[in-house]
Amino acid sequence: MFLYTLLYHSLIICLLLNHESMAQRFLTDITWAHAVNNATYLNDVLEGSVDFIEADILMGHLENGTDSIPIMAHPPLNQSDLSLSDFLVRVQAYNLQSRKSKGIKLDFKSIEALEKSVEIIKQHYDINTYQTWINADIIPGPVDSEVIPVDPSRFFLAVKALKSVVLSIGWTTKWGQDYQIGQYSNKNVQQMIDVLLANEIDRAGTTLTFPIRAGIAAYSFDQLSALHQELDPTNNVTFTIWSSAEDAVDVKKLRELMFGIGLDKIYLDVPENLKKELNLTNE
Repeated sequence: MFLYTLLYHSLIICLLLNHESMAQRFLTDITWAHAVNNATYLNDVLEGSVDFIEADILMGHLENGTDSIPIMAHPPLNQSDLSLSDFLVRVQAYNLQSRKSKGIKLDFKSIEALEKSVEIIKQHYDINTYQTWINADIIPGPVDSEVIPVDPSRFFLAVKALKSVVLSIGWTTKWGQDYQIGQYSNKNVQQMIDVLLANEIDRAGTTLTFPIRAGIAAYSFDQLSALHQELDPTNNVTFTIWSSAEDAVDVKKLRELMFGIGLDKIYLDVPENLKKELNLTNE
């Protein structure tokens, strides 16, 4: 466990040091590209300067194809010009020839897509060398989300074959401009802890990041701090704060949460205007 944790931190340091700005100190400095689900956009992203590529995977078919395979697409779409295997081959080819590798965050929209993708990932991508995150919402979350989470037991069973990946696991959420009240409750946090312990993720020492929605996280400092304290000793826990462009966010409270937990434990994946409002260079 100690060796893997050391390797994880070394990879993060490499990502930071390889970035154009050598003055970066925190995970919040890492930059993201979202929904990289077609070939043209993938080309643009690989030619750009972002550190991490986020992409969505579901079961569907390629254009002019009929076979159901893991493709890069976001619901309600069910076809793409880019399969998961092609996506991985192209990112790996870039990383092999570049002095600055890019991490990938694979966001699975169904448990079937993940189960069909495990062998593809193992075959086409070097998860031991390049930062690889497997993302899914596995617990029903706050504000009465209507999204059905990915089955957690099947999720953990599937990812056991991908020993070197970071698990990015979260809650389904519902939020927007008109929402002002909501939080990750004690129940939400305890459900996450219980499912991790039940699947012995603590014993495995798997690195975890919890994606948390900015507008909701701002009201959840006590609960998220408790989650971090419970699991960080065994699983090297971080949080990934994300937000939709239209989400209402209490910037003051979100800053308090971020500095309270520590910028060395938080990735920031939010619209540029919100990042500027947070003004993280000044405590």
